[in-house]
Amino acid sequence: MSPVRTVFIVGPTASGKTALSVELAKKMRGEIVSADSMQIYRGMPVASAVPDMAERQNIPHFLLEFLDPDEEYSVAQYVTAARQCIKEIAARGHCPIVVGGTGLYINALADNLVFPEEKTDKDLRKDLERQFDTLGAEAMLSRLSEIDPETAARLHPGDKRRIIRAFEVYALTGKTVAEQNAYSRRGKREIEPLLIGITFRDRGRLYERINLRVDRMLENGLLEEAKAAYAKTGGGAVQAIGHKELSGFLEGTSTLEEAAEHLKQQTRRYAKRQLTWFGKDERIHWLYADEEPDLLTAAYALATAFWKEGVQ
Repeated sequence: MSPVRTVFIVGPTASGKTALSVELAKKMRGEIVSADSMQIYRGMPVASAVPDMAERQNIPHFLLEFLDPDEEYSVAQYVTAARQCIKEIAARGHCPIVVGGTGLYINALADNLVFPEEKTDKDLRKDLERQFDTLGAEAMLSRLSEIDPETAARLHPGDKRRIIRAFEVYALTGKTVAEQNAYSRRGKREIEPLLIGITFRDRGRLYERINLRVDRMLENGLLEEAKAAYAKTGGGAVQAIGHKELSGFLEGTSTLEEAAEHLKQQTRRYAKRQLTWFGKDERIHWLYADEEPDLLTAAYALATAFWKEGVQ
């Protein structure tokens, strides 16, 4: 069976991936598969910027808001689910469009990775969680960088689950997550990817969009969403970008203005890490929103040429 030709829309947060992917799907009879590691969780639509029904414009979307925040979900599970969605979309005669900014999800799917059976140890994980809570996120991420610098470089300090998992994988297998990913690049080609990246040549323009997005998130109920998550967990599971940064205000140690500025700063840093990650992938066709006169036309030209290659 020939690999399924799949269009990927990637790039940093707030670059405009969602809007572009929906418009492209409308022109190509496409259906969208999310590649965002936060949008898979229920209860945080504002923090994770899940597109609402109006934004989706009747385009089918998959792998959004199907897990509770305390549920584990690995990259291997994501790849299995996303591949199934892509196959089903293609079987309907539609164009699969994968959209998101989680670099590991994108690469694992586009590179057709095959993952070894996952090993877990509950006692080890509890010990690592205690270390994380005692030492703090930054210290644990710094320790991880000594063991697995590649994985540490792509993880946000707030991503407690994956930081702990990286230590667990190394302790149980003797191999880093990065080494396991390299080994996994032996899968058969189930997907033929076209990667389209969207960003801004002027980094300052992107940062302005991030700042504006945070302001709008607060207007749209981010604080109330974070309060609900904090009350439910006692603060221990408030790890999503957008929730964690407001914990200081919720605990009375900072003003809302200070917390909002901290969130903007952390989101800008996250965008920078995303750009660094994607910048290493020479397959990506970059479109610059501050230079391209018509992003949709440019993306559609790339996608249709790619699609036609597959039917010749």
